[in-house]
This record gives sequence, C-alpha cells and structure tokens, in this order.
Amino acid sequence: MSVISTIEQLEAIYGFPNDASTVKVADRVTPSYRALIEKSPFVSLATSGPEGLDCSPRGDLPGFVRIHDDKTLMMPDRRGNNRCDSLRNIVRDPRVALLFLIPGSGSTLRVNGRAYLSADPALLESFRMEGKAPRTVIVMTVEEMYFQCARAIVRSDLWNPAKHVDPATLPTPGRILAEMSANTVGGETYDREWPERARQTMW
Repeated sequence: MSVISTIEQLEAIYGFPNDASTVKVADRVTPSYRALIEKSPFVSLATSGPEGLDCSPRGDLPGFVRIHDDKTLMMPDRRGNNRCDSLRNIVRDPRVALLFLIPGSGSTLRVNGRAYLSADPALLESFRMEGKAPRTVIVMTVEEMYFQCARAIVRSDLWNPAKHVDPATLPTPGRILAEMSANTVGGETYDREWPERARQTMW
C-alpha cells in the first residue's frame, strides 16, 4: 500500500484548485447562499470533541436554519435520541461544519465556523413548533461558506425515485436494537410503535 503522508505528495497527484473552486468562497451569507439555506430542509452537522468526530443529521421545515444576520446562523435542537453527542462537542470545542442538501438540486452548501449553545428563553420561544420549543439553539458564526459542485449528487442519482431502496430489504431499527442488546431492547414492538411515537414527539 502506498500511503500519502505529505501535502507535497498530495499536490503532486491532484494539483491545485482552479478559480471556480476558490472564488465561490465567502466569509458571510451572500444573497445566493441565503437562497440555498432558505430552501434546505436538511443539513448534516459535523462537530469535534475529545472523544473524536461526530456527524449528525438535522432536518425540519425548509429554512429551519435561521439567518440571523450575514455572519450568524441559528438552528434549533429538535427532539432526537437524547445522546447530545453534537451538543457535548460544541460545549467543549466550538468548531462546527454544516452540509446543506436541497431535494431535487445537485448543489450542496458547505459552511464552516464556530458555534455555541443558547438556552435564552426568548430565543427558544421564537423557534416553537406545534406548541413545543427546543431546549437549546445552536448559534453559529460563519467563517467560510461555499457551494459544492453537483458531481456527488449526480453520481449517486440521489433524487431519482426509481433508485429508492425498498425499506423491506433493510434491517429495521427494532431488529438492529434487538441484535445489539440480546433482545432486551427493540424488536417488532419497537418498530410497530415507532411511527406513532415519532408523530407525537416530532418537535
């Protein structure tokens, strides 16, 4: 195996980025990047902490990541698995990254910056959905923002309904939990009850 161990070796293979890869980088929310954020219902949140890296899916109604100003984004922490992996990391290491996806679009948006958690009552109230406010809001200062070319989406054919995987061919969450817990957690009951539980606890 030939291991790449220096930046010089890497650059010898890939060369250097062209203008189209560099001029698109902004240090704030531009009008075009605002449009992408406001249309996106899904973002991956990457964080770093003493135990290592974490990447968490975040989804809500389009525009759920609020543009407070051209340097500040705000994202409510909606109901989830309550592990708080991302939140624990942010408390200890403010560096974060976001990857926005927009259904039907090949373009994605990458944002790098620093974040903190806010439990300000007025801010939490402003994100209330169906009578429920988030327990915290992630407040991010934008340091770098740019769109990613569409090749990954095109190669994956991500938005093609004909390529959707039949859920029946995949292990269910209940089955995975049962396998991992020697049948003490999960199982068919978990799978059967989950849709209603999710409906009642969506926000």
